[in-house]
Amino acid sequence: MCGSRKKLSNQVIESTHKPRKSSSSSKNSSSPMKKLSSLNDHHHQSSPSRSHNLISPNGSTESFILKNLQNSQSWASSSKSSHHSLSSLKGVLFPEQPHIYNFNEIRSATQNFLKNPLSSSSKSTSWRCDLRGQDVVVIQRKFRRYMDTDELVDQVAMLCRSHHSSLIPLKGASVSGNYIYLAYEYTQGVNLSEALRNRRNPNFTVLSNWLSRIQIASDVAHGLDYIHHSTGLGLGFVHNHIKSSSIIVTEPSLNAKICHFGTAELCGETRIQIQDPNSENGSKKSEIQDLSSENGLKKLPELKRSGSKGVKLEGTRGYMAPEFQWTGTATVKSDVYAFGVVVLELISGKEAMKYEFDEQTGGYIRVSVIETAAKATAEGGGGGGLRGWVDKRLKDSYPVEVAEKLIRVGLECVETNPNNRPDMGRVAGRVSQLYLESKVWADKFAPLTDFTVSLAPR
Repeated sequence: MCGSRKKLSNQVIESTHKPRKSSSSSKNSSSPMKKLSSLNDHHHQSSPSRSHNLISPNGSTESFILKNLQNSQSWASSSKSSHHSLSSLKGVLFPEQPHIYNFNEIRSATQNFLKNPLSSSSKSTSWRCDLRGQDVVVIQRKFRRYMDTDELVDQVAMLCRSHHSSLIPLKGASVSGNYIYLAYEYTQGVNLSEALRNRRNPNFTVLSNWLSRIQIASDVAHGLDYIHHSTGLGLGFVHNHIKSSSIIVTEPSLNAKICHFGTAELCGETRIQIQDPNSENGSKKSEIQDLSSENGLKKLPELKRSGSKGVKLEGTRGYMAPEFQWTGTATVKSDVYAFGVVVLELISGKEAMKYEFDEQTGGYIRVSVIETAAKATAEGGGGGGLRGWVDKRLKDSYPVEVAEKLIRVGLECVETNPNNRPDMGRVAGRVSQLYLESKVWADKFAPLTDFTVSLAPR
């Protein structure tokens, strides 16, 4: 009996000192989650090695086995809590990753692209659909330039990590051939163009008071400032699609959210393809230049329309800055220009550009909201000046001085020389100040609404 006890004790002691397999193979894993997993496995493997310290000096095997079992239960409980702590740590260190969707998912969600589109144009088509349990809008756009897979994944990851209350968040992307499919969170509301100009009833607008309009101007200004300065860990982005139809007025709060955030980067619109001026008949390879910075224009001092066959404008008339029409280059300054046009639309309720019939010539003339705003400012604040230019549906119920200041902000943003346009950070600050002044005006001159009227005989 003693011999068997001694043999059992030796076997247990020998098993506790048996060398473990090295976990060096897990070190070669490049995935952070695999490193956390291997760390957890190593924690479980190394824990029993402490059991040899539990053997009593008198060599009692029963006491050793009992204590070893108790210790194993303790370590099992500890490992369970450790697993939960690692799971919570995973949620902190590795938040929800952006989705790179399989193209079959996009095709299934859009019913093989036979589903009625939410909107359609020559540049893009969008569908509202359910994608992995989320209500999203899938937008199909064509690539402007070749993009490496790693570059695309990095760009999508960076854009999906960017969040602002004035931006509609990007959920993920998919690629098929020359097309990219971008999935954005669906937002209930109507675009600013339709909110300002109701086709069925031109005399009606949901933005019937001054505060609602300057609130939208403030939301868009801060959202665009975030795009230029706060996304991508200090790397400024360019939107390149700022216009009234790309801004959603949410219901019922009447706040503004900017659509198509990241489209310019993911479709390659911020880089343009320019033919080498030394090439003959385009025989040499074209050069891809990154002109997304503010100083991008300096790289094209002698660019001519006739020699820039690779340039294809991707903008909307009325919102395109003069230098963008000349070079096809989207910059932060061209975004500022487009924002200035939106501000003037908000104040006047008029379209950015339209054609009107001229009775004298019998033809059509182009009317720009920038030109009419500049003319009204030159005439002053009289009945035929700014007051006559501001949207009549506001019924003269707005702070005149604040409106004049906001018009000047809009006109500064649409300066012909891009170097004379203000930075969006400065613009956002000024618009916020004007919003606060409008709040003070509204609190002071708000019409009385809390009263009752009785028509009963006295």
